[in-house]
Amino acid sequence: MTAHPIVSADAWLDARRDLLAAEKDLTRRSDQVADLRRRLPWVRVDTSYVFEGPGGPVTLADLFAGHRQLLIQHFMFGPGWEQGCPSCSFMADHADGMMVHLANRDLAFAAVSRAPIDQIERFRRRMGWQFSWVSAHANSFNHDFEVSFTPEAIAEGNVSYNFAKQARIGQEMPGLSVFFKDEEGSIYRTYSTYGRGVEAMIGAYRLLDLTPMGRDEDGLDYTMQWVRHHDLYETARTAKAATCCGGQS
Repeated sequence: MTAHPIVSADAWLDARRDLLAAEKDLTRRSDQVADLRRRLPWVRVDTSYVFEGPGGPVTLADLFAGHRQLLIQHFMFGPGWEQGCPSCSFMADHADGMMVHLANRDLAFAAVSRAPIDQIERFRRRMGWQFSWVSAHANSFNHDFEVSFTPEAIAEGNVSYNFAKQARIGQEMPGLSVFFKDEEGSIYRTYSTYGRGVEAMIGAYRLLDLTPMGRDEDGLDYTMQWVRHHDLYETARTAKAATCCGGQS
């Protein structure tokens, strides 16, 4: 950072205009890909999925909440886990503020995890989230959408995730899926994305990408190693400070 070039205002403006051309090219290409995404063929969802909600059984159709479109976050939170995945929680932290805007574009949002609903509700209350979150503990939803895997399948080393066979994978993985419900009530899967595709939900990354330090993840063991549940960042900073100061507070 200290060795970064320092130039005159005019030279900075020239460099910024060069970058603007690249940014506009990226924006146009992104628009083109979004158009291709909307043209993707659909597949009818014929399975009658019933989830566990805080008030009882909830169907996939119920999650549309009166809208024609539904976005589901495949949230990594397995049975017996003490808390949800920090990276999925990072994604979910962006959800509540978007709800009113998404609803006004005819889009509902919900999270689905394989943990039982009492586990989910306990963690949701801790995080303070208001969005719909249901459990797929008693159905095949997570396995059908290839975000949950049995130990046996993992041991075989040949499970499918992100539309490809994977030799190494966890029992729970992240993703986003989009659905459409027509006037007759038929539900269609229109889109799913996994891996880095879930960054579509992480506005914080978009802002970090504007800064000199960027995401600052290059030296980490894995990209999101720095992410904490939002109520644990102060704890992490305190622990780091104590380490740096030889354990003194």
